[in-house]
Amino acid sequence: MSDALSCPVTGATGPLPEYPLPRASECPLAPAPVAQELRDEKPITKVRIWNGSTPWLVTRHADQRALLPDSRVSDDDLDPGFPYVNAHRAEIAPVTPRLITNTDAPEHTRLRRTVNGPFVVKRIEKMREPVQRIVDELIDGMLAGPNPADLLTAFALPVPSLVIAELLGVPYADHDFFQRSSSLVLDGSAAPEEARKASGALAAYLDNLLRLKTADPDDDVLSEMAGRVQAGEMTHTEAVHMGVAMLIAGHETTATMISLGTLALLQHPDQLALLRETDDPKLVANAVDEVLRYLSIVQTGVRRVAKDDIEIGDVVIRKGDGIIFDLHAANWDPEVFPEAERLDITRPARIHQAFGYGPHQCLGQNLARLELQVVYGTLYRRIPTLRLDAAIEELEFDHTGTTYGVHSLPVAW
Repeated sequence: MSDALSCPVTGATGPLPEYPLPRASECPLAPAPVAQELRDEKPITKVRIWNGSTPWLVTRHADQRALLPDSRVSDDDLDPGFPYVNAHRAEIAPVTPRLITNTDAPEHTRLRRTVNGPFVVKRIEKMREPVQRIVDELIDGMLAGPNPADLLTAFALPVPSLVIAELLGVPYADHDFFQRSSSLVLDGSAAPEEARKASGALAAYLDNLLRLKTADPDDDVLSEMAGRVQAGEMTHTEAVHMGVAMLIAGHETTATMISLGTLALLQHPDQLALLRETDDPKLVANAVDEVLRYLSIVQTGVRRVAKDDIEIGDVVIRKGDGIIFDLHAANWDPEVFPEAERLDITRPARIHQAFGYGPHQCLGQNLARLELQVVYGTLYRRIPTLRLDAAIEELEFDHTGTTYGVHSLPVAW
């Protein structure tokens, strides 16, 4: 793979760049060249999105850190200026329940408090042993199975699916259903009717599970939410849709980080060797944050709208203006991460924004970090000869969803 410095910066065409910005095919893991150019020359600028509206694009790390926690920057997707990802998101916004993904304080604070407990560091850390068991069993299965194999289906997707199923209290036997439905909900190229049906099916599924947990609670997140519903702290509908959101986010993004992270490390054998040979959990944890920084898999940007005029630098973002934060461009900001195009697992990378920043920072980040620490600290040590079984140019990248990834990752050992 070419390094990012050799990627051509094509520049924007037309009066305004179209967002999302195209990636360079020879640098599939790097931020879009135009995003990097804008970050260096016009870090807060207007772009044009699918419906012809022109929100602001924020690409610099410092500007994102200043704006994302600002109470004037809103997550309210019912605001007319909100820059929806696509037509389907715009269509369903008026009928989507108010959740932590589309509300501001104080409503956001109340809802976040109802689901925050299971995801705090101390509780997540107790899952390390069960996650280790899941990872080891799946690697055992890989080693006993076909060689070469597709890492995505044999390992990357089952790991977080098993973990989130165990955490939430969802039967893993239903994983084909919830993986397929989740993919349709997130697929920007899917027909709106298909996405609606998939979303409805997931809601009906979680509604039934929540009722079962209410009648017969267990030691899992859905049972905990059922208790909160009974206590009047949240409504049944809120709990159902929160469960859907956690089920979707809990496996899709981590599966992508396992497969793309492995691809990135295989393209940087010196860094893979450091990770494979270490027994230092701090280096493994640091490696996870560096790979998160390097990849920043959310490709549609974090979407917000201004609730008041905001002056930042020499720009005034007006009330009602949409705002998009390109996380990948910020995570390759050379002012914060020198030689940002270089994957360096010894780099202090914790201040990356792959999980967003501010009050809406990813709820499941502690779980994702733990899963990736176990995977990155185990897979390459147990299969030291792991290699890519195709040229990177032959891989088919998937750009249809909220995150980018690969349709498959053929590996051999």
